[in-house]
This record gives sequence, structure tokens and C-alpha cells, in this order.
Amino acid sequence: MRAVPAREGSSAHSEPEMSDEPGDGEISADELHTAADFLQRHNIDEVECLVPDTAGIARGKILPAEKFLKGMREHGLRIPEQIFIQTVNGDYAVNDPVTSPAAIDVYMRPDVATMRIVPWYDDPTAQVICDTYYFDGTPVDIAPRQTLRRVLRQFHAHGWRPVIAPELEFFLVETNTDPDYPLEPPIGRSGRRETARQSYGVDAVNEFDPLFEEVYDFCEAQGVDIDTLTHESGAAQMEMNFNHGDPLELADQTFLFKRTVRETALRHKVYATFMAKPMEREPGSSMHIHQSVAHDETGENLFADAEGTDSELFLAHIAGLQKYLPAVMPLFAPNVNSYRRLMKHSDAPINTHWGRDNRTVGFRVPVSGGEARRVENRCAGADSNPYLAIAASLACGYLGMVENLEPTKPVEGSGYRLAHTLPRTLYDALDRFARSRGLKRVLGEPFVGTVSAVKDAELDAYQRVISSWEREHLLLNV
Repeated sequence: MRAVPAREGSSAHSEPEMSDEPGDGEISADELHTAADFLQRHNIDEVECLVPDTAGIARGKILPAEKFLKGMREHGLRIPEQIFIQTVNGDYAVNDPVTSPAAIDVYMRPDVATMRIVPWYDDPTAQVICDTYYFDGTPVDIAPRQTLRRVLRQFHAHGWRPVIAPELEFFLVETNTDPDYPLEPPIGRSGRRETARQSYGVDAVNEFDPLFEEVYDFCEAQGVDIDTLTHESGAAQMEMNFNHGDPLELADQTFLFKRTVRETALRHKVYATFMAKPMEREPGSSMHIHQSVAHDETGENLFADAEGTDSELFLAHIAGLQKYLPAVMPLFAPNVNSYRRLMKHSDAPINTHWGRDNRTVGFRVPVSGGEARRVENRCAGADSNPYLAIAASLACGYLGMVENLEPTKPVEGSGYRLAHTLPRTLYDALDRFARSRGLKRVLGEPFVGTVSAVKDAELDAYQRVISSWEREHLLLNV
């Protein structure tokens, strides 16, 4: 088990130039008024305070509206710092300072700009995404939302403004209460299951039209700016595209979208899963991240010059992705299941090559004019935490830009004919992650140590499980 760097107080290991100024955790009178007005206008009874944890799971508290407002005024919205070292299976990473006797509460600071109605409840309910702060006003530096903010501050220090657009894939599956039983596609309106590949099939999407109509309605009610829905190559596998915009806003929307789709599917008596590889004979699910960088003041796309030619910054950004992405794969492929997706000829990359309009490599540059020049990072799985995947993707590109790196030549033809250079297992990925000095500078050493400890704990738990494959093939044959 890797030890997380010790912490003597709230900001001992934060780089001063990257930390928020003291007092950033304070709620202003305007914010308090905005929240109170929202709750009154919508006759809200309860408020869900949501904190995305390391796995992207919504942690937090549900409070009566009046108690929520009182908590905002008095730093009363508290939660244990331990939620950020909780594993996906509900345990806590050991040998971590957060689990020591000095473990403390932190307080949730609602980001009032994220306050929305929860559209699927009968009783008027609001939800708000919260940041976490220590009581001296400094941010919890291992929180995913703060990690993304940290990366964005480094871009802004150079006058750069990142722009991203996620594409998120997921499967609809029949309800399954036995984890040993393989998943199956659900039965649609026709009364039949999908048995053949239906890539871009319009009628195949319409098999679940009532479900997706409700998804669009719920997203509209929450201000989640989804765009195009398509059927992917897997049975009952879908992809939702988001409109491009600010990275933090898009991470918030992706976080809420995943929660919305899962809830809507349950209402229609099916499951929606964002596992990277839920079924053995089907492709995996990804979260492709389109990214570009604009001038902070003019909004001009810095990835192309006036003639629409690739800029040096653009090529350096791609080079940064090529150099650093293998070391940050625990944020793109965070689970043992994630690496089952990264196989040859499976609509997923196996290396860090790049190409123009080439879907077999890790980084695809779509055909576009200069104003829309961007790179699509195809490595992240749908199971990744959107805050951390976006932060990691931008961090790699940022390092390429500040280090003036040069990319390899773009690949023509299949990238699968080239060597598999991405990590093949979470063990390999974590080893590279813990040793990358450049990523520790950008993402923060406490954060890197915390993720390593959490994922090590999950791997230890996984190693204690005996799979049905082992029982089937080894029990009487070895």
C-alpha cells in the first residue's frame, strides 16, 4: 500500500501559487440571497447537497430547506473529509492520514450557480453541487472538483482558456440482482432484444423512445445541455454528446447526466450502466473528450493560425497528451474492469498515437476549420470521474504546451498495427501514476497520493474475489 503524503493542517502540501486565497470558502450575501430566492420561488421542501467523490459517486446530505440556508450562513453543512478516501466498494484506504485519529470534518460550500430542481421527485426538491473547505477557508485539495479547478488556474495564468466537449457512452441492460449472472440487453418496444449490431440505428434508439424522451425532459429541467443521441455499436449501447463549453460546467453536467440516466432507466425498469466493459461480447463504453484552448480575452482558438493551419501550441498540446497520458491512466481507466475495453479492434485505443480523422488511435483530430480546431482524446472510459478525466486530459496537454514538446508524425491507416503502449492493467497504471513528477506538479502531490491509496485498496479487495471463469476452467482441470 502506498502511503499518502502526510498533512499537517489544511494546506501544508499545496503549492502556494496554485491555492485559492483564504476566504474563498465564505458564502457572500448575494449567494445566500440567490439560494433563498430559488428555494422560495420553487417552494422547495428539501435540498440535496452533492459532493462528487474520487469515483464520481454523489456523496453528501439531504436537508430541509430552512436548515440548508442556516447551514450556509453558519458553516453548518459538514461532511467527513474521509469521503475522498472511500473506495468504490465502500471501504476506506488504510495508511492514509485522513483515517487517522486526527481525521476531521470539512464543510460543504454550495456552488449556488449549480442549484437546480430535481425533476423526478414528486415533492419539490432542489440539488446543488458543493465544494469542500477546511475551516480556515482553504479548499480540500484532494477533492475532484478542486483538482479540476487547480488545472484550470494554471491555464488561466498563461492567458489560456480550455474548451471541452464530452461524448459519453453507456448501455441499457435488463435489471440484474445477481452479480454472478451475465448482463443482457433489455426488451424494447418491439418485445424483442437486440441481437445484431445497430450502429447509428435510428429505429434501434426508438425501441426505448419513452425512456429517452424523459431523459431529455429531465435534462432540460436541470439545464444539462445535451446535444445528439446516437446508437453505438453494442447491443442497446447509446452515446450522448454534449455541447462544447467551460470544463468545470461540462464536468458538472456530465456528473448530473449520469445520475439522471440511471434514475430514468430505473423508472422504466431497466438499468443504465457506465461500466467500461459490462458485457464480454460487446464493445466497451468510453467518454471521449474533445478539447481546445482559446485566448482568455479574445476567445480566439489558439490551436490554429489565421490561415487555419495547426499552430505550434496545438502540436505541443498533442505531444503533451502523448507523453503524459500513460502515466495518468488511473484517472481515465480507474477500475480493474476499465482495461478490458482497451483492446485491439474494439473501437478503443491501445496507444498514444494521433491522426487526422482516424478513430483507431488515442488522439483524433476531426476535420474542421481553424476556428474549430481541436483534438479528441479517446482514452477515457465512461466509468471515469468526469472531473478527474477532464482535469487529467487538460493537464497532459498543458504540460506539452509549457514544455514546448513536439509530437510524433500523425498516423495514417490503422493504429492497431502499432505497439500497445497504454497500461494493460490498473497495477501498471498506478505504478506509472505514482512516479510522474510532472503530473504531481500540475495535479498536486496530495491528490496523486490519495488516488493511489484508494485504488490500491480497491485492487486488494479485487484480489480476494474468485471469479466464475476461474471456477469453470480451473476447478477440475488443474
